[in-house]
Amino acid sequence: MDHAVRLPARDSRPRDGLPHGGRLVVLAVLLTVWAVGCSTQKWATLRSTPRNPLIEQFDLKPGGEIKPSGRTVQLLRLYNLAGDLAGDPRPLLEKLQAIIDREPSSDKIYSFAELSYLAARKVEPTNPQLAIDLYGATVLYSYQYLFDPRFSAEWNAYDPRFRGACDLYNGSLEAGLRLICAGQGLTPGQTHTIETASGSWDVKTVIRGGSWKAEDFDHFEFVSDYKVSGLSNHYRTYGLGVPMIAVRRSHENDPPTARYYPDKLTFPVTVLMRPEMGTKQDGRTGSVHYQAVIEIYDPLTITNITIDHLRVPLESDLSTPLAYFLSEPQLEQFATVGLLEPETLLKKMRPGQDKPIMGLYMMEPYDPNKIPVLMVHGLWSTPITWMEMFNDLRNSPQIREHYQFWFYLYPTGQPFWFSATQLRRDLAEARQILDPAHENPALDQMVLIGHSMGGLVSRLQTTNSGEDFWHIVSDQPFEQVQAEPEIRQGLQETFFFQPNPSIRRVITIATPHRGSRFSNNVTQWMLSKLITLPHRLVLGKERLFAENRGIFRDTRLLKIETSIDSLSPESPVFPVMLAAQRPPWVKYNNIVGLVPREGLFGKLAAGTDGVVAQESAHMDDVESELVVQADHTTVHAHPLAVLEVRRILLENLAELRDFPYTPQELQAARAADGRR
Repeated sequence: MDHAVRLPARDSRPRDGLPHGGRLVVLAVLLTVWAVGCSTQKWATLRSTPRNPLIEQFDLKPGGEIKPSGRTVQLLRLYNLAGDLAGDPRPLLEKLQAIIDREPSSDKIYSFAELSYLAARKVEPTNPQLAIDLYGATVLYSYQYLFDPRFSAEWNAYDPRFRGACDLYNGSLEAGLRLICAGQGLTPGQTHTIETASGSWDVKTVIRGGSWKAEDFDHFEFVSDYKVSGLSNHYRTYGLGVPMIAVRRSHENDPPTARYYPDKLTFPVTVLMRPEMGTKQDGRTGSVHYQAVIEIYDPLTITNITIDHLRVPLESDLSTPLAYFLSEPQLEQFATVGLLEPETLLKKMRPGQDKPIMGLYMMEPYDPNKIPVLMVHGLWSTPITWMEMFNDLRNSPQIREHYQFWFYLYPTGQPFWFSATQLRRDLAEARQILDPAHENPALDQMVLIGHSMGGLVSRLQTTNSGEDFWHIVSDQPFEQVQAEPEIRQGLQETFFFQPNPSIRRVITIATPHRGSRFSNNVTQWMLSKLITLPHRLVLGKERLFAENRGIFRDTRLLKIETSIDSLSPESPVFPVMLAAQRPPWVKYNNIVGLVPREGLFGKLAAGTDGVVAQESAHMDDVESELVVQADHTTVHAHPLAVLEVRRILLENLAELRDFPYTPQELQAARAADGRR
C-alpha cells in the first residue's frame, strides 16, 4: 500500500546503499525503465467514432432508423402531425413553428429541437448546407428551452429533457462546427448565415476572454475524436459548449512572449453559440436577419458565464488538448539527444526563431498577475516528465487562477552546474523581455520545482557562491586567470553567482543533494563512451590549463565533463553546496522517493529510490520533507507527491494573502529580508 511519511530534520551522511553487484542489477533495471520511458508513446489516440451522448439517447446505430422520442411523437399525434415525419423535414418544422408561434411552450420548443437534430442527421450525407441550418436551429431552440424566461415556471432540473436539451445543444453545435470546419473553417471574425423555420440568422464568430488572439488560431480539432491514453487522469467539466483543441500558429504579429511557446502548441477552448438581441435588415432584399454569435472561450480563465442572471458552467476538457500536443513524436527525442549529444541541443534552433531549442517554455500566454512555477527536469529527461503533475495541478481552480507553469529544457549530458549557469542567464533574459521595468510583482514570487538533477539546478538559483566555489579549484584571485574572454566569462558565471531575488520557494524531488552512487566507475565509463562533448569545451579546458599553470590547486571539478561524473558523491562541489549561504527570503520543501521493500528490486535498492540514497535525498534546511514509496523515475508523478506539491503551492498562496504587492511594498519587503 502506498503511503507517505513526513520526517523531522536530522543530520545524515551519504552512504553507498547498494553492494557493487546490486548496483549493476539496479543499473540494468533502471536503464531498461528509462529506455521504455523515453520511447515514443501516443498520449492521445483517435477514436473509431467520436464520443457523442446523443448516440444512446436516440439509438443512433449506423444504418439504423432515426426515430424521435416517445414524448415528441405524442406531441405530434396531438396536433395530427405524426404522418409528416417521413420525407422532407422542413414542412413539418414549419408547421410546428406555426404552432409554437400560437401556443408557445417548452415541450414544443424541445420537440422542435429534437426533430431538427434528427433531420440534420438524415440529410447531412447529401446536403451539408441544409444540415448546418438544421443543426443551427437545434442549437437555438435548445438554448430557448433552457433560458427563455417565458418558460421559467416550467423549468424542472429533474426532467430528463433538461439534460437532454443540454446534450442536444452540445451535440448539434459540435456537428454543425464539424461541417463548418470541413468547409470554410472556423475563423474569428467570420459570419455564417443559417436558415431556420423562424427566419434567417447571421452568426458571427468571436473570441470571449482569455489572452489568445484571432491570428493565433491555425485550426481546430475536436476533443470527442480522441481518447486520452498517456495521462493517468482525464479532467473534464460538464455544462454547455463544445470542448475543442486549438492548434496555434506563429505569425508576424507574435508578441515577444511567443518565443517561449513550443512549436505546434495546442490549447483548450470551449465553443458556445447563443442568440443576441436585435435584428438586422438586408438592404438588398429587405429581409430581416436575426443575430447570433459563436463564442470561443479559454476554459483556463473562464469556467462559467452568466445568461439571464443564471450561472452556466462551460463544458471543458483540459487533458485532451495536452495529450494531443504531447503526441508529437519529436518531443520525446530531446531526452536522449540532451544526454548523449548536448551540443546538438545547444545549437538546434526553435522553428522560425534564432533562439536555441533549449531554454524556457510556456504552455499558455504569459500572465503578469500569475506566479510562475518553473519545472526543471532531471537526467535523461525533458519537460514531458512533468506532464502528469502539470495535468493534475492545473485542474485545481485556485492553483490555475494564481499560478502559471513554465518548463525548462536543458542538455542533461553536461555537468549540472553548467545547466544552472544557463538557467540563470535564461531567467534574467526572460525578466528583461517580460518585465524590463520590474513592475510585475508576481515575477518576484517565483517557485521552482526540480526533479533529480533538476533539483540541484534549481537550488543553485538561490545560492550565494561567495568565494567558496572558486576555492574548490584555486587559492589564487580569479583576476589572475588568463583566458579568452568567452572562456573567462563562462568561468566567472560558473563559480561566482548571486541568488536570484525573484525566487521565493524551491521544491526538490528525489534530488541527490550529496551525490548518487548511481554515478560510479561503471556508469561513468559507460556514459563517457556514449556522450559526445562539445569540441569547443574540450579544447577550451586544455588551453585553460596550459595558460594557467600554478593557478589551479585542484582541477578535479574542472575536469568533470559529463553530468554522470558531476553527480558522484566524491565530487567536491556537494559539501560546498550544502554549506553555501542561502537567502532568507527563500523557503525550501523536499520530497524523497523510497523503493518499497518488495521483490528483488526492492531488496537490492533498500534505503534508496533506486538511484538516490535516502540519506543523500534528505535535507535539513527545509520547511517540510515527505517520503513517498516510489522509485526515482516515477516519484514526481506519484499521487502523494502531486498532492504534496499542491499543498505547498496552496500554502504558499495563503502566506501571500496580501499578494500582489505594489512595487513599493515589494521593495520594503526585500529590504526587511536583507535583499540587495
